Amino acid sequence: MNTLPTRCPLCGGEVTVTRIYCQDCDTTIEGRFTGGPFSRLTKDQLSFVETFIRCEGKITRMEVELDLSYPTIRNRLHEVIRALGYEPGGEEPIAGLSDTERQRILEDLDQGVISAEEAMRLLQESEK
Repeated sequence: MNTLPTRCPLCGGEVTVTRIYCQDCDTTIEGRFTGGPFSRLTKDQLSFVETFIRCEGKITRMEVELDLSYPTIRNRLHEVIRALGYEPGGEEPIAGLSDTERQRILEDLDQGVISAEEAMRLLQESEK
């Protein structure tokens, strides 16, 4: 079965679905239907979202599964967020730590390598 196109193949305009048909009960419903926010995503972006969900939003698991670096995965996530019509959170990294260093501290905490107290100490020291 084909996926629903979201753009007109002739002019590139937005496609509006106006008819839905059920083969089982021979019912036709007419109106103006939207595909929802995910219809704006490309196939690659939808695949990324599926992987993100399968990995429970854990970027460390995505790094392994997709064989991509943390910054690349984060950039792709930001692309998806923008395609959905939002702006990624402008959260500034903690002063003194790169995104990668901060992520490693959080991964070590998640894997039990360091305690919550040690993670807090490392993060707070970087603010000084």
